[in-house]
Amino acid sequence: MGNFPDIRTQIGDYVDQFVSFLDTSLEGFFDFIFFISSRTINGIADFLMWMPWWLFIILIVLMGWYFKSVVSGVLYGLFIFLIGTFGLWEDMMTTISIIITAVIICLIIGIPLGVWMAFSKGFSTVMRPLLDAMQTMPSFVYLIPAIFFFGLGNVSAIFATLIYALPPVIRLTELAIRGVDKEVIESAQSFGSSNWQMLKKVQLPQALPTIMAGVNQTTMMALAMVVIASMVGASGLGEQVLVAINRIDIALGFEAGISIVFLAIIIDRITNGVAGKFQKHGGATE
Repeated sequence: MGNFPDIRTQIGDYVDQFVSFLDTSLEGFFDFIFFISSRTINGIADFLMWMPWWLFIILIVLMGWYFKSVVSGVLYGLFIFLIGTFGLWEDMMTTISIIITAVIICLIIGIPLGVWMAFSKGFSTVMRPLLDAMQTMPSFVYLIPAIFFFGLGNVSAIFATLIYALPPVIRLTELAIRGVDKEVIESAQSFGSSNWQMLKKVQLPQALPTIMAGVNQTTMMALAMVVIASMVGASGLGEQVLVAINRIDIALGFEAGISIVFLAIIIDRITNGVAGKFQKHGGATE
């Protein structure tokens, strides 16, 4: 290749060997993750499918009304109704179940890591390059270890989504904890609060609006992985987009694509509304 010496590094081979080692050594752990993730996805999807369509739409309208406005609630309900008229109701429920599962796992992992980074400069220094790599690595690369560890299916989609969507909630949690007013912290310390009490009663409540912004970003990034995750066998709206591409089916592609847009609008506005409620609550209690 040009005049560059024909020297091939072995870094990729070492990574391959390391991943194979993890797959062999932690087989039971990955089986446990697969079991929990698949049960969670199926449980949420079954519950959503059990719910009557009109009740689900009413809930969306009420959430939009409470967190945004009456007009927004009615508009979100119309979006959901249109997705149903496209014949994509089951696919939408599967997509929602995948997103909910991925976001829950992201929050369980991300918020504690963000708190740890806020309290430990050394850990933060180690984590930041890893988070940079997770955010800048091409999304398709995540699909390779996902297939290797979990095979094709929704669990692989969650694994790939997790890597892509985890950094925002970690970063914003760290930023939120570090951004708490020092005078408030000093006041809590003067009353003899322990580190745990200060975190629980002072820092987390003060940081909650910013953390909710991280939740919003993580949720939107999880939704952005819907189509890419379909390449590892994930079902839902992303799968319909992939089918439309393979068939060059413009009608199906438009309906599945606009359905994802509708979901993105609803999720973004409602999660922003939740963050706004926390912001107002925090401002009122300060």
